[in-house]
Order: sequence, then C-alpha cells, then structure tokens
Amino acid sequence: MLKRFTLLKKVGKTKVIPLGLKILLIAIFLILLSNFATNFISLQLSQRQIINLSNTIMVAQLKELYTNSSNQYQIYTYSDNRSEAFRVMKEVASSGFENPHSIAMGFDISGKIAILSCNGEEMAISNFSDKEALAELNSKYKEDIKEGSISFKLLDGEYFGVYKWHPDWNMYLVRAEKRSDISANTRRVFSFTSIIILCLTILFVFIGYIIIDKEFAQVHAFTQDLFDMQKKKQLGLIDLSKATNDDITYMAASFNSLSSSVNNLLHTFQKFVSKDVVAKAYSEQEVLLEGNQQELTMLFSDIKSFTYRTETLGNDIIDVLNVHYNKVINRVHRNNGVVGSIIGDAILAIYGTLTSPNPKSLDAVIAAWDITHVTANLRASMIEKREEIEQNRSLTESEEKIFKAVLLDVGVGIDGGNVFYGNIGSNEHMANTVIGDNVNSASRLEGLTRIYHLPVIVSGYIKDEVEKVTQRYRFFEIDTVQVKGKTEGKKIYFPFDCEEMDKDLLPKYEAYQEGLTSYYQGDWKKAVKIFKSCELDVAEVFLERMGKNNAPADWSGIWTMTTK
Repeated sequence: MLKRFTLLKKVGKTKVIPLGLKILLIAIFLILLSNFATNFISLQLSQRQIINLSNTIMVAQLKELYTNSSNQYQIYTYSDNRSEAFRVMKEVASSGFENPHSIAMGFDISGKIAILSCNGEEMAISNFSDKEALAELNSKYKEDIKEGSISFKLLDGEYFGVYKWHPDWNMYLVRAEKRSDISANTRRVFSFTSIIILCLTILFVFIGYIIIDKEFAQVHAFTQDLFDMQKKKQLGLIDLSKATNDDITYMAASFNSLSSSVNNLLHTFQKFVSKDVVAKAYSEQEVLLEGNQQELTMLFSDIKSFTYRTETLGNDIIDVLNVHYNKVINRVHRNNGVVGSIIGDAILAIYGTLTSPNPKSLDAVIAAWDITHVTANLRASMIEKREEIEQNRSLTESEEKIFKAVLLDVGVGIDGGNVFYGNIGSNEHMANTVIGDNVNSASRLEGLTRIYHLPVIVSGYIKDEVEKVTQRYRFFEIDTVQVKGKTEGKKIYFPFDCEEMDKDLLPKYEAYQEGLTSYYQGDWKKAVKIFKSCELDVAEVFLERMGKNNAPADWSGIWTMTTK
C-alpha cells in the first residue's frame, strides 16, 4: 500500500490521491490532535494541582517556620543574640526545600530583608525588590489580613508562595517556589508524554496501515482498472472476481453495467461513422458541425459491371456485397484509412486523418493492392467451387450466369490534395464527408481503370508522395487525359508493385513507356509498333485509338474524355 501511495497517478495535470491515503492521513492528524490536546489540557490541570499541592506543602513548611521563629524569639529575649536566632530560622526554613530555586525569607514592612534562605546559590539582596507586591502586602496588613498567597518578582524570575505576618519579629515570613521550576517539571512531563504518544501513534498507524491496506486493496484494484481504461481511452470492465460484498463493489458493478451499455452504443456508432469521428466523440464528448481544409488522400473503389450483377442476382446481391465489403473495409482500416462513404457498389476511403507511420498516399496504394488481392481471392474461391461442382456435372445456364455475376472485379482510383473534411448537415442529423475536386478526381481515375484495363490508377500527386519514401512501387505513366468538365490534361500512373507482381512484366511496361513517348511526340507509326510488341492490355487501348491513322495536325498528346 505504501508503494501505491508514493506512486500517485495523474489524470491530465491533476494528481489522484488514493482514498486509503486520505483516510490514513486524516486518522493520523486526528489521533495526534486529540492526544496532544488531551495531554496539554491534562497537564494544565495537573499544573494547577501541583501548584495547589505546593501551596499546601509550603503552608505546612511556613507554619513550621513560624513556630520556630516564635521559639527563637523567646530565646532571643533571653540571649539577646539576634543573628543566632536568624541562623536557626534559616536552617529550619531550608530543611523543606525540594526544587532548585526554593526560597524562604523574612522582611519588614519597608522591605528590608532580615532572613533569606535559598536552595542553591544565595542571592545577594538586602531588600525585597518587588515594590508592587510589598505594597499589596502592606495594604492587606492594614485591612488586618496578615497571611495568604503571594506572587512576586526577584532578580532571577517570578515566584509564587505563601506568607504570614510574625508580630514578634515584626516581619513577613514567606515560603515560595520559582514558577519556572514548576513549568520545567510540566514541560518534562509533557515531552515524555508526547514521546509516548508518538510511539503509540506510530504503532497504531502501522496497525491501521495493515487494516486499511487490506480493506482498500479492492478499491485500488478497481482504480487501477479505471486508470488503464483512461490510458487506453477505451471503456472496459472492472474485475470483480475477488471483490467483497460491499457498497464499493456495488458501485463497480454499476460501472460495469454502464460500461457495457456505452460500449454497445460505441460499437454500433463505429459501424456507421469513421474511426476518427468515433475517437473524437469519445475524447471530446461531442460531435459538432465543423470541418476544415486538410491535405488528404482519397481512394475510390468500384465493382465493375455492377448493373449486370444486380440484374442477375436480385436481392442476393446484398449478400455478395457484404462478403466483398467485409474484406475490403478490413483492408482499408488495416492500412490506417477511414471509410468516408459506401454508395452501392462503390466505397470511398480517406487517408491522412489517423496517425500512421507511413505517408497517407503510401497507405492508400498498399490498401488499393490489398483490395484487388482480396477480390481476386474471392474469385479464386468461386472458381474452385465451380470446379468441384463440374467434377460431377456441368453448370446449368442459370448457374453459369450466377457464376459470372459473383466473380467480382474492382477498379481503384487514388488522388490526393487539399480538400474540406468534416461534418455537414444539421444538429438533428449530420454526416462526415470529404468535399473537393480531388475527391471527384479519384472517382474519375477509378472509372479509367475500365478503359485502360488496369486494376489501379493513381495521380501524379500520389506518385510524388510515395516515391519520396520507398522504391517498392514503380510508377509507369499510362496517359495524359482531359476528363469531362476540365480544361487541362492530367497525367495518370500505374503503381507497379515490385515485391508482389511478376518481375517478367517489368520489361513490357518499360517498352510501353517507350511507345507512350512516341505517341506523345506524334510518331504514331513507331508507337504502334512498340505497343504491339509489349503485349499489354493497356497497349490495346492505344492501338485501337490510333488505328492506322497519323497523329492529328494539332496533336498535343492529351486525350480528351467524353464521359465521366
């Protein structure tokens, strides 16, 4: 428990003090306060009792001195030896001294000291120096009060005691104690008692520490679970397997119930919105209608020939789409992307909103190839299933149509740049979206995959960002196109994966690049020859485009698209 107390955790900038430590500190404070206060009061009362007891003793000693003084006065009347009488009186007075500064004296109404006896070093005084005390004694004497208590000051401090007027000697006989002697005794007792209190407190604190440690061990375990949740920014459940049956456990059980409900809501919420929105809603406790300009990468993936597949499969297309998207969305998330929207057979993924060790465009390109691979694996599974069936019989005409319909194929287009990203709508209903020309461009690039017979096509923005960090992909220029609605041409690229794709295809794409250069330069005859030699589907597009014609007189190398 002591280790728990010293390792105070923080939530933000605020230290969290364990409840057991607070209780222990409060208990220590109250114990010490109570004991010291009780000890102080007891000693004050005891000091009064000591003073009263001292007064009683001094009265007895003064009475003895008074009696002896009377006897000595009788002797003096016969011997006429005053000094001998005073010597005996001093000797009798000193016999009852106990404290270091006990004193007995006799002085007349003028303050002249006749006898003075001290327990210790004799004081060299001849007159009673406390004029106020002397005046009070004389005032009482006139009122016929000739004995009682007295307080006075001498050169070495304050005294208290008892006095009595002796009519034979015509002097006040005083028996007194120095007040500091009594206080010193009190302080010694107080110090000794305080040491005992501290020792007992340490003992009881140790016992209390053991008890509190045992009683609050479960509270600490609950708190540790909550700290772990806070650190992970994810709600979980408190372990109640070893919990005791008390109100703290009831609170933990109530928290678990609430946590389960919130997690269910978050899990459902996360299925309908992107991860970054869920994270923001969890950390900021709200989702606002807001957004800003950000530099992001957009990936657009679409299923080819979707109309045919829908007409063939009917409602079963939903099951096929769910199988497809289950794989695709997993690859989007695995590569640090968020799903911006799902529109029928198309999915828009956004990169750059989540923390990632890779540049956003590299994550997008990796995800694009992952999407084509999982789609190809689904096709391979369907082909394998068909082969199993055909070992026993041939497919019927309707089965053949269904088989072709479930052989999904996708195209992926990727572009990036400055776009608006945020929440739009109203306070009653909102959607997380991305808006910008580069979003539309990603969609158009995906559409070009059908024309150029390539699975993935990217923009120059993607090429430049990826080439800065890796040589895994070689970006072969495919064409310069001017899409519908634009006035300028835009170069498009195919990201060849040097780690996954067949290395034998590299020379063909390099030859294709040579043909494309001749195509741009207007030397179509040379371009046709090279395109035929490279044996790529994308080259067939150019062979069909050029035919047996020469380049137009106003040829700029830009191919204008007539559709989106």
